[in-house]
Amino acid sequence: MNPTQELSILSLILQASIPVQLVMALLVVISIMSWTYIFSKMATLKRTQRQTEKFENDFWSGGDLTMLHHAVATQRLEHGAEARIFEAGMAEFLKARKSHTEGPAVLDGARRAMRAAFQREMDSLDRHLAFLATTGSVSPYIGLLGTVWGIMHAFVGLAGAEQVTLAAVAPGIAEALIATAIGLFAAIPAVVAYNRFTHDVDRLAVRFDSFIDEFLNILQRQVR
Repeated sequence: MNPTQELSILSLILQASIPVQLVMALLVVISIMSWTYIFSKMATLKRTQRQTEKFENDFWSGGDLTMLHHAVATQRLEHGAEARIFEAGMAEFLKARKSHTEGPAVLDGARRAMRAAFQREMDSLDRHLAFLATTGSVSPYIGLLGTVWGIMHAFVGLAGAEQVTLAAVAPGIAEALIATAIGLFAAIPAVVAYNRFTHDVDRLAVRFDSFIDEFLNILQRQVR
C-alpha cells in the first residue's frame, strides 16, 4: 500500500482502534438523527407558518366565527396550530353560552382553554430542539474523546520503537483527528439549526399569544 492509500480517510477509519471507531460510529448516528430532525422541523415550521397565514386571512375576513369554528373542528390537522387554539377557545365559549354562564366566567373558560391549547402546540413545535442543542454542545467533546484516545494509542504503540519519525506517528494522529472532524460535522449544523428554529418558534409563540388576546377582545364584545 502506498502512502497516499494509507493516509486516505477511509483507510484511516478502517485502521483506527476499536474505541475510536466506536466514537466515530456514535457520532455518525448522532449526525444522521440530527439531520433527520433538522429536515423534519424545517418542514413542520414552514407548514405551520403557511397554515397560520391562511387561518388569519380567514379569521380576519369578517366571516361568521361559528362557521369558521365548525370548519376548523372538522379538519383540525389541516388548519394548523393557531386554528386549533381558536377552536379550543371558541368551543369553550359556545359551551358556556349554551349553559347560560354569565359574566367573566365565560371569558375565563375560553382563556384557559386557549392557553392549554397554546401550551400543547408550543410543546409540539419545541419537540427535538433539545436534541439539536445537546448535539451541538456534546458532539465536539465526544469527538475529542476519540481523538485523545487515538493519539494516546498511537504514542503507546511507538513506545517500543527504536526510532520515531513523523511518518510513523502521522497515521495514528490523523485517524484520531478524524473523530474530532466528525464531531464538528455533527455539531455545527445542529447549532445553526437550533438557533434558527428557536427564533422561528419564538416568533410563532408571540403571534399565537397576540391572537389569543385579540380573540378574547372579540369574545368580550359579544358577551356585553
